[in-house]
Amino acid sequence: MSRTSALSYDLAVIGGGSAGIVGAKTAASLGARVVLIERERTGGDCLWTGCVPSKTLIASAHSAAVAHAASRYGIDVGPIAVDFTEIMRRVQRAIEDIEPLDSPAALEQAGVNVLAGHARFTGKGRLEVDGVVVPYRRALLATGARPAVPEIPGLDSIPYLTSETLWDLQHLPGRLVVLGAGSIGCELGQAFARLGSEVTIVEGLERILHREDSDASEAVLRSIQADGVSVRTGHRAVSVTATGDDSGTLMITDGETTTHIAFDQLLVAVGRTPNTGDAGLDAAGVVLDDRGFVVVDPMLRTTNKRIWAAGDLTGHPQFTHAAGVHGSLAASNAVLGLRRRVDLRAMPRVTFTDPEVAAVGATTEADDLPDGLRQITRDHRDVDRAVTDGLINGFSRLAVDARGRIAGATVVGPRAGETLAELTLAVRKRLRSRDLAATIHPYPTYADGPWKVTIDDMQARLSSPSTRRATRLLGALARLRARVTT
Repeated sequence: MSRTSALSYDLAVIGGGSAGIVGAKTAASLGARVVLIERERTGGDCLWTGCVPSKTLIASAHSAAVAHAASRYGIDVGPIAVDFTEIMRRVQRAIEDIEPLDSPAALEQAGVNVLAGHARFTGKGRLEVDGVVVPYRRALLATGARPAVPEIPGLDSIPYLTSETLWDLQHLPGRLVVLGAGSIGCELGQAFARLGSEVTIVEGLERILHREDSDASEAVLRSIQADGVSVRTGHRAVSVTATGDDSGTLMITDGETTTHIAFDQLLVAVGRTPNTGDAGLDAAGVVLDDRGFVVVDPMLRTTNKRIWAAGDLTGHPQFTHAAGVHGSLAASNAVLGLRRRVDLRAMPRVTFTDPEVAAVGATTEADDLPDGLRQITRDHRDVDRAVTDGLINGFSRLAVDARGRIAGATVVGPRAGETLAELTLAVRKRLRSRDLAATIHPYPTYADGPWKVTIDDMQARLSSPSTRRATRLLGALARLRARVTT
């Protein structure tokens, strides 16, 4: 027989990742009585298996690449030795440094009660945690997502890796095959190649990073191939055959010929699927779409009017920054009865390859520009900082409308994510290219790229026939005023 908790909560948050933590803290700051329920560990994928460990590994790989390229800058560093064990220790230290910020203790200090256990709805208004009924007025679903695993014959015959299990590696793989050339596959594939693995990336589509501008995809392809990565686009996996404890052979095909690729480790990075299967959402009246994501309205409310959802399980862009902002929005809507709506128009994204790819807003793809937009580009050969650094494999590109408003941006280059921040604000606030062009930017920086693009746009507009006529008219009026004055 179920027991009932002595406390009744204004908001029950299910899931202790980015969306859940930010949502719970937001609700508590508004004076609500909040409980956060997490069955494993607070912090979510970002802390334990995503952003923090992957960017720490990428930093080590970047250092190795810089050392290997030092001779280009007149520096002789001698032979390079990679200590993979120490690299993985460094990954764990980074997690340990950040973990206290997301810990149950930090949540309790912020006014959030934390329960460890498995939360499950047993009715439209009934929530249980390991058999204990938890009374609540409103709930926020934030159970996130997990790596998707394709149905490939023989895949279960080996202990394949995912972005969750990769961090248990004790030794650098000699031969690593990566299934998937999205952000995760390209980031990790390049990192392991720079550390010394023989890496092959297999992608069923015709190009890597297929959601990004094709020129950005091409820039990253050139870079990862220069790092030694073999890329097989337009190939699908047919089967896996085990040859050892971790090793095996992957059969792939392009539709005409088949190829066998031997590996010591296989990393599956083909996307993510929502964690919605064991929360009793059917009993709660929460509808899922045909992909398994929770259906939400623009206010992040589910089909159960007492339950909201935020983060990766909603089918919205699966980024930590999106999860946090949406978690706060959903919690304030639930607790205060507000009707604030999500805004996906200015959602920034960054792929942390070398070069980085950062984009926001409307596509900048020349063949796919929405009506009324035009593309303006500056190659980074024209950016002085890129020239001094010897890193010209990049560009800055804007999509602007007829009135000069910035609708979208793509930046490819070092620290492109930092450069994108200003452009994200520009897209969100519908700023015009003249607003950025008239703003003094520090020199020399990679931010010169987008700034020069806006100047190009202004010069093009000033040279248009209508603008020239207006300029001549203004000049004539000024000369007339001068004569009258004198």
